[in-house]
Amino acid sequence: MKKFLRVLLRHFYPLRTFLPRPLIDLGGTAQQLSNKRFDFRRFERTIGYSPRNWDLFVQSLLHRSYLQFVDARWKSNERLEFLGDSVLNSVVAEFLYKSFPVLEEGNLTKLRSRLVNRRILAQRAKELHITEFLLLSSSAVQSIDSGSESILADAFEAILGAIYLDGGADAAKEFVYRTLLADRDVLNSAQTDDNYKSALLEYAQRNSLGIPRYSVLKEEGPEHERRFTIEVIVGNQSIGTGSGRSKKDAEQSAAAQALEKIQQGQPVSQLHDEKDFRP
Repeated sequence: MKKFLRVLLRHFYPLRTFLPRPLIDLGGTAQQLSNKRFDFRRFERTIGYSPRNWDLFVQSLLHRSYLQFVDARWKSNERLEFLGDSVLNSVVAEFLYKSFPVLEEGNLTKLRSRLVNRRILAQRAKELHITEFLLLSSSAVQSIDSGSESILADAFEAILGAIYLDGGADAAKEFVYRTLLADRDVLNSAQTDDNYKSALLEYAQRNSLGIPRYSVLKEEGPEHERRFTIEVIVGNQSIGTGSGRSKKDAEQSAAAQALEKIQQGQPVSQLHDEKDFRP
C-alpha cells in the first residue's frame, strides 16, 4: 500500500491534496491510472458528485477488456451497468409520468425507450468526457474511435449505478436530471411527430372535441429554404401554432404548443392565446 501511495503521489503531485481519503488500493489498476494521469477532482466535477466509496467508481470505469491487466478481486462494470439501467428507467419513467399527464401508457413507453437508448446515452457520455477516465484495452479504445456506442452507454449507466449505491436514490435522480433530462434538445429529439400529434388526438377524442385540424397560416422563404407556419384547431378553437422547414415539422411544433397549454391545466375552452377559429 505504501508503494502504491508513492506511485500515485509522484504522478499526481499537483493534485496530492485532492486525492480521496481514505485512498483505495487499486492493485493492478494503479499503473493505468498513473499513465492516464487520472485527475480525481476533475472526475468529481465531470459527474457532479463527490464519491465516498471510490471502489465503486473505479469499478464503474473498468471495462471487461481491461480485466486481464488487474488482479482477480476486481470486476468489470457490468453489474453496476445492470443496476444503473434499472435506476435510469425508473427515474425517467417518473419524470415522464409527471411531465406529460396527457400521454397514454403506450406513448410514455415509446418516449422512455427513446430517452434511454444507447445513442443518446453514448452522446451524453461523450459530452461529459467520460472516455478520458475509462479503463480500456487498446482494442476497446479502437472500438470507441470507430463509432461504437455500447461501451460509452454502458459506462454512463455504470456510473449511475455507483452513484445510487454510494449516495442513494436522490443523488442518482439528480445525476439523471442534470445530465439527461434537463437538456431540452435531448427531450425534443426523443419526442417524434407521432408522439405530439397522437397525444393531442387522444386528448381531443377523449374529451369529445373531434379530430384536431392543421391549417397552413404562412409560407415563407425561397423554394430551397421554405418555412411553414401552421395552426392546430381543436373543436372550434385554435390552440397552438408552430413553424418548421416542412409541413410535418410545423404540425409537430403546433401540436407540442397545444399540449403544453393543456398540460398547464388550462381547458381548451379557456385558451384564448390564438385567434378563434371561424368556419
